[in-house]
Amino acid sequence: MRSLYITFLFFSVFQISAQEEKVNFPDDFFGNYTGILKIYNDKGNSEFPMEFHLQPTEISEEYTYTIIYGTGEQRQVRLYTLKEKDAKKGIYVVDENNGILLENKVVENKLYTLFEVGGKLLTTFITFEKDHLVFEIVFVDIEKKWKSGDTNEETPEVLSYPIQVIQRAKLLKQ
Repeated sequence: MRSLYITFLFFSVFQISAQEEKVNFPDDFFGNYTGILKIYNDKGNSEFPMEFHLQPTEISEEYTYTIIYGTGEQRQVRLYTLKEKDAKKGIYVVDENNGILLENKVVENKLYTLFEVGGKLLTTFITFEKDHLVFEIVFVDIEKKWKSGDTNEETPEVLSYPIQVIQRAKLLKQ
């Protein structure tokens, strides 16, 4: 009987915490976020001011998605549009407004993107919290992959891609 009570208590607490964490993407995360982007690579580390803006537009199911790097003459503004493709499945598209479309997957409060450009594979993660977001990009050169495994029928070949650059920022909601 005691184990039944403990099991019930566990699932009750789990259900309550799951209900509290339910989010409505992107509505719960509209805002402007600012902070410092840290770039880590073998050549040395660097830091740059960064902003991320996510705002509604007059068009239903489309949102401004703006990334700003640097300040002054070094300021680079990237004006993108986030579009719902299938919100129920968490599928969105970042339209770079130049013919480039990047499919994204939203799970709870996290936006995932994976794409290849110029022989580089990039994975982007944006994790939204109540008062900040964490923006991360990981770069690998697909030509620098290395193989392991494939020693017998039970061990498959595995390709590993050494990480060359990591960009990470904790941006505070303004």
